[in-house]
Amino acid sequence: MKNILMLLCLLATLTFCTKKEEKEPESAEHEHHEEETNVVELTQAQYESAKIQTGTISMRSLSDVITANGVIDIPPQNLVSISAPLGGFVRETDLLQGMKVRKGQLIATIENPDFIQIQQDYLETQGKLEYARLDLNRQTELSKENINAQKILQLAAAEVKTQQARLAGLTERLKTAGISLAALEKGTISNKAAIYAPISGSVTTVNVNIGKYVNPTDVMFEIVDTDHLHVELSVFEQDIPRLKIGQLVRFTVSNNPQKEHLAKVYLINQKINEDRTVRVHCHLEKDDPGLLPQNFVKAMIESGATQLPALPDQAIVDFEGKSYVFIQQKEAGPEMHFEMREVVRGISENGFTQIKSPGSKEMQTARIVIGGAYALLSKLKNSGEEGHAH
Repeated sequence: MKNILMLLCLLATLTFCTKKEEKEPESAEHEHHEEETNVVELTQAQYESAKIQTGTISMRSLSDVITANGVIDIPPQNLVSISAPLGGFVRETDLLQGMKVRKGQLIATIENPDFIQIQQDYLETQGKLEYARLDLNRQTELSKENINAQKILQLAAAEVKTQQARLAGLTERLKTAGISLAALEKGTISNKAAIYAPISGSVTTVNVNIGKYVNPTDVMFEIVDTDHLHVELSVFEQDIPRLKIGQLVRFTVSNNPQKEHLAKVYLINQKINEDRTVRVHCHLEKDDPGLLPQNFVKAMIESGATQLPALPDQAIVDFEGKSYVFIQQKEAGPEMHFEMREVVRGISENGFTQIKSPGSKEMQTARIVIGGAYALLSKLKNSGEEGHAH
């Protein structure tokens, strides 16, 4: 019985080894099958029908670029917040957001009872100054005849200076409030003051309505002059060494991504922000009415041309998120064979794309399909289930 069991075990071991040896060639054949799925085989007729053209990787002068995001911004002097310096009630305004205004245009009228007192003080001070000047002239004449004391003359001169200073201060307060000095000189006292547009531009903010009381610190309106917009970009710190004043910037805005605009680097901030970026200020090559403040910007900053290995754009095909090229293999018969090989894209410019991973010398000198690559991709994937493409 023991001998029988030993014999059965020996037979089972031999059977298992035999099956394993039979499967190994099948596995190798399967691996070979997988390798061949990256190769397309064409006859001469198919080659001519697909209009295949081949070439090699060449060195091309491509502009290295720095990608950045940012916004369309306004210089501080082109954005004005308007308030009523002495406060008051809004009595007149017809401004609406989006309206165009010109510099010096009347945009609102403010009413404040305190304006009356300021104008009264102005007229009274004007009268006191006139009297002080007359008194100074009189005291000067008396001093020449040694009739009055020197102290009286000095007091008269001091009074003139005091009234002059007071009148100058009241004049500026009236100008700030928007009260007409010309009308006041004629004796017209008003409790209203006019507010004029300090710049030409578009109204972007209206925070008031008729009858509303505004404090001196309240912003009534905001006006933007969009004739001098600029681009503010955020560039990551690792790209800072490649930045220079005067570099060309190509950018698009979020509301019109098809149109490309041009600018140039004008200022580079010397401070790194918390998000590890640096602000770069760029001036537009020409003003464009289609740009709006706070438009989101996608930009490429050209940092100089470099000789790089490249292929025509049509030589590179995309499949399942990766990029590939087809390399013509050496002829082994009447058919032609093309191997699909993965590559990494770089800079694209003027119809050529940098190949970041040209790899071996064989790849650098290989005949690469530069015309008809997508036809090869289609044939390869459509016939992939059958293995080697024919």
